[in-house]
Amino acid sequence: MHGAGNDFVVLDLRDGTPPPDAALAAKLADRHFGVGCDQILTIEAPRAPGSVASYRIWNADGSNSQQCGNGARCVAAWLVRDGAAQGREFSIDSPVATHVVEALPNGDYAVALGVPDFEPARIPLAGFATAQDIYETDLEGHAVRFGAVSMGNPHALIEVTDVDAAPVAALGPQLQRSAAFPQSANIGFAEIVSRDRIRLRVYERGVGETLACGSGACAAAAVLMRRGRVDRDVTVALPGGDLRIRWPDGSAQVIMSGPAAFVFEGEWLV
Repeated sequence: MHGAGNDFVVLDLRDGTPPPDAALAAKLADRHFGVGCDQILTIEAPRAPGSVASYRIWNADGSNSQQCGNGARCVAAWLVRDGAAQGREFSIDSPVATHVVEALPNGDYAVALGVPDFEPARIPLAGFATAQDIYETDLEGHAVRFGAVSMGNPHALIEVTDVDAAPVAALGPQLQRSAAFPQSANIGFAEIVSRDRIRLRVYERGVGETLACGSGACAAAAVLMRRGRVDRDVTVALPGGDLRIRWPDGSAQVIMSGPAAFVFEGEWLV
């Protein structure tokens, strides 16, 4: 499956089948010797009362992830197609929270991904005691300015004038490896087109640059909304497609809307 080009291998493990270990997840994600994907999603029994199911996330390198916005929409679409999710609204459990999902009339899905957390200790972001709109750190003798937020997983955002020319492949992994992010982070590069439109590229933790990052789109919008740079309802244009991000106010959850597509189904031959 994919959500705006962010692609997944989805495993339905609601029958109790054990989830993959890190080595198997990495094999499945390998685009040359496996199936190929950005992340592995496992659909499992619900953890919270009233939820339809839960899901877990493995990055392409076999590491675990706490959150995946595009993956949440794909899990929702899977459960609707399967018949497990009935009605327009239902809930699913990610590794970090329970999320309300709305099936939209146009076939897209809207997911409430939580309230952004800007406290450095909770991102986690090291070396800063209090939340700031803009942080600065030194990377190999160069000062880098960025915003930071947790959407259940850590994000940094660098504002650029031209996202096509942004040094994503070089600066993304540098900032991920820096002491500022003890658990690494997803690094976003955002170009503000207008008050209601952002262009974004994301270098994801454990994956590399992807065609879309749902939690990264939420993080970018939240950082720029908090600065007053964009409106509270924006379109985030990623290389793989557009996502709509709404954040009514600072105490509300961020709502992400976008597509979820089925591509093919198969059987893994051990």
